[in-house]
Amino acid sequence: MAWTWRFEKSDGTETAPAVEPEDFATQGDAESWIGQVWKELAEGGADQVRLFEDGTEIYGPMSLHP
Repeated sequence: MAWTWRFEKSDGTETAPAVEPEDFATQGDAESWIGQVWKELAEGGADQVRLFEDGTEIYGPMSLHP
């Protein structure tokens, strides 16, 4: 199983992340990572993210803005 993030503009179009993500082994690992880098992602132009497990959307969009 691989957990991945999709990075989007506010209109839902995909955008390249300012911090290169990895594939995560668990949902907790993925969520911990986003908790550490969300400010850098937002400053780099991402407005929201979606979390996927093996290509299936688990949740999102989740805003990166406070």
